[in-house]
Parts: sequence; structure tokens; C-alpha cells
Amino acid sequence: MIWHLILGGFAGFLAGKVMRGEGYGILIDILLGLAGGWVGGWIGGILHIPSFGYFITAFLGAILLVWITRLIRN
Repeated sequence: MIWHLILGGFAGFLAGKVMRGEGYGILIDILLGLAGGWVGGWIGGILHIPSFGYFITAFLGAILLVWITRLIRN
């Protein structure tokens, strides 16, 4: 569980750096990474993708959440 929190937080931090434009700050980026890990794991479960790629799914999920929050904010 702790490992997933660390990986999700790091994935959110990287997603915040990869996405262009204004950032939300390190705390929000980490929270988006944690939520992205949950979303990525949920989508991965639906698509029957093994969970060994948790960091990748967390990263992609965080990018997705950052993109959606930017759409809503604008």
C-alpha cells in the first residue's frame, strides 16, 4: 500500500511536469497522481491489463486527470 502511494505521488509529480501550461503545485500534482493511480488501476482492471505496470497506469491516469481538470477550469 505504501509503495502504491509513493509511486502514485511520483507519477503525479511527473505528470505535472510533463503537461504544459500552469501547474497546480506539487501537492495537487501528487494528489492527482494518487487519484490517477486509482483511475488507471480501475481502467486497467476493466481492460484486463496486469497491475505490474502500476507506475505507467498511474502516470497516464494522472495526465488524464490533469487534462480533465484543465478543461473544467478553462
